[in-house]
Amino acid sequence: MKEILYLCGVKIILIIVGSISFALAVAGIFLPLLPTTPLLLLAAALWLKSSDRLYNWLINHRVFGEYIRNFRTHRAIPLRVKIYATTLVWLTIGYCIFAVVDEHWWAQILMALLATAITWHILSYKTLK
Repeated sequence: MKEILYLCGVKIILIIVGSISFALAVAGIFLPLLPTTPLLLLAAALWLKSSDRLYNWLINHRVFGEYIRNFRTHRAIPLRVKIYATTLVWLTIGYCIFAVVDEHWWAQILMALLATAITWHILSYKTLK
């Protein structure tokens, strides 16, 4: 009996963490510091272990399902997404560098390094044709 309760508790935790990951992935579409694809992959992995219904919904979703299927199959990102993501990263962090932390040179350097690292990470994946 304890094992059944434990497994049910684990499934609930996986569903909750997967849902949080999915919510962050959706926010990542609009906020360039949150990586959409890895968070979607995490949600898919967690839901695969805990809820067939949620996993199938995500995999078959007309927008988000494509991200997961493309990445799982090809380990690649479409050129349009690469351009969109890197542009948003540099616009957002560029604004922060020049308008928010303009008096702190060390913060400007750290933010520029962060933008460079994010760009490198995005561009390190193959481009999906």
